[in-house]
Amino acid sequence: MKPSQQHRSLGFFLAIAALGGSGALACSDEAAPPPSAAPTDPGSSLEPGSPVDTGAAPGAPGTDPPAPSADPPGTGETPAATDAPLDNSGGASGMSAGEVAGAGGAAGAPSEPPFVPVDCPVAEAVPISVAWDDIAAQDAAWYATPEALSLAENVLYYRNANGGWPKNIDMTTRDTPLDAESTIDNDGTTTQIDYLARVYSASGCSRYGDAAVAGIHYLLDAQYDNGGWPQIYPNATDYHTHITFNDNAMVHVLELLRGVTRREAPYAFADEALATTAGEAVQRGIGVILATQIVIDGVKTGWCAQHDEVTLAPAQARTYELPSLSGSEGANLMRFLMTIEDPGPEVREAVQAAAAWFEQVAISGIRVEAIDDATQVTGEDRIVEQDPAAPLLWARFYELGTNRPIFSSRCEVPECEGDPFFMRRYSLAEIENERRVGYAWYGNWGRQLLATAYPEWRARWLPE
Repeated sequence: MKPSQQHRSLGFFLAIAALGGSGALACSDEAAPPPSAAPTDPGSSLEPGSPVDTGAAPGAPGTDPPAPSADPPGTGETPAATDAPLDNSGGASGMSAGEVAGAGGAAGAPSEPPFVPVDCPVAEAVPISVAWDDIAAQDAAWYATPEALSLAENVLYYRNANGGWPKNIDMTTRDTPLDAESTIDNDGTTTQIDYLARVYSASGCSRYGDAAVAGIHYLLDAQYDNGGWPQIYPNATDYHTHITFNDNAMVHVLELLRGVTRREAPYAFADEALATTAGEAVQRGIGVILATQIVIDGVKTGWCAQHDEVTLAPAQARTYELPSLSGSEGANLMRFLMTIEDPGPEVREAVQAAAAWFEQVAISGIRVEAIDDATQVTGEDRIVEQDPAAPLLWARFYELGTNRPIFSSRCEVPECEGDPFFMRRYSLAEIENERRVGYAWYGNWGRQLLATAYPEWRARWLPE
């Protein structure tokens, strides 16, 4: 049986549907309450962004997201930190109180409301000049401009009924068809939540704040009991059910929720209940990172790009993404663990072990060249050249038990059904050109970690 995940009520789906899908740029003509306003009655009519009160405890798994209650100025409290032992089946992470604060515990609730909601300006949609990849890199004041609001409406347009978003859509336009599959893959959902939170913080328009809060609750609902996140939620199938470290999907979720927990910009509007629930989710997430660190011959090493959501064992994703140790995802998991303030012994041990593994598997004396080659089906190629002066590289995947770099073509022959390793090779030149040029098989993922980040972390937390 898969780890349990609860479903939202129909009432919340209706509330979410009421929020998004409108092409109108303006918010309500009347001053709208922020997401921290008191919830409406379940039977009341729903205006865009109206929360639904199910009677459940705030933040209870599988319930409709509560509308964060508005604390009077000066009454906000810091969410309590817990210090529970590590439970590999999905409990708290075993962090110290200081570690909880660094990883997800609130750094202190604001004593005054961060802003006062205002009437949303009524304006026509305007051209959007900012590139989608740059939407998080603008000055704070920009997020209240007509251009930013127009883009926010596009983000609402693409939002799904469950509160999440699809991936790989440039939402500066509405040229791409709607996609009902919500995911955390390829920065899906986390990008949109962050953007709407920025717009809400700048404009005060609760239309965007409500959608951001609903997206946060989508992430909380999607989390497995053991602390991991699937790539797709709900209705995931095949490898999409696995705990997904691939492309740093889960790290992005944890970083966002940690910002909510600390009420850092742009999440200063989060109330105590939401901050506490987010902090608990971060603790569970750290717990499963520690629990999935691969142990070989009694020695902790790194992580696979995805792990089975039940057994926590290294798992296969696409046919060329084999159970293995990942040089890419492992580096970002190690980096995330190093951002935890006052790390407990389990986190320190995990980081030290990961650093030792990265040092062990570093590859010297080669460089990877991209060349044009008309004889290849793609018209290009990637070749490995010997170069004693080349900086260190790491393979994307290392074979479990041997630490040999492994590569694979798409495995689309009958033999692959019975043997997922049928297309495994030990040289980049041995796989098909399409995969050779279409995937990042080598990278510098461990270079900055070992050169600066880990020595600085070690000097701070593991003094001689």
